[in-house]
Amino acid sequence: MSSSTVRPHLLVVVVGTGTEVGKTWVAARLLRELRAEGLDVAARKPVQSFDPADRLTDAHVLGGASGEDPADVSPRHRWYPVPMAPPMAADALGRTPFTISDLVDELSWPVLIPDVGMVETAGGVRSPQASDGDAITLIEALQPDLILVIADAGLGTINSVRLTLEAIDRGSHVATPIVVLNRFDPADDLHCRNRDWLESNLETEVMASVPAVMTRLRRS
Repeated sequence: MSSSTVRPHLLVVVVGTGTEVGKTWVAARLLRELRAEGLDVAARKPVQSFDPADRLTDAHVLGGASGEDPADVSPRHRWYPVPMAPPMAADALGRTPFTISDLVDELSWPVLIPDVGMVETAGGVRSPQASDGDAITLIEALQPDLILVIADAGLGTINSVRLTLEAIDRGSHVATPIVVLNRFDPADDLHCRNRDWLESNLETEVMASVPAVMTRLRRS
């Protein structure tokens, strides 16, 4: 079934302020916690590019957390073994260009509709996801119930979070983003100051732990 006819009861899109901020780690941790509470979950990565030397792809990690086959998490024909943005990787491999509509049409959920469906994008919100759009374009097409913005807790995060939220705010969607500071260390003065500044200067919720996000998801 396509995403146009079926969607999870709670659809969450996980985006990042950039690459290597821990989107997959946070999403996988949340999926495990949700399953441990008895909820049906599903993870989707519409397209992924990766270093062929990597032992596991994001689809493997997410599938391990949700209890799904990696090929269900991300269609095998959307695996691009080149460490570039997905449409660039496809071009480098000489494969057919694809669009955001292609990714959305290919997004399928289990017949037993999950309580929570988690879609992870590639790279940052302005990273190309297809030949005609970035993560913001994908968000607009999916219209999720929640958007989790994963950010590093350290130096530079205020700038990257603000730029990411501005990009999301310009999109036509209904979900309010939630900022999640990954790798947050309460003993690190900079991490605490970054969190406090963001909490004081943004209207967006700012969370610094997976348990805090879990509490928020339970309210949704």
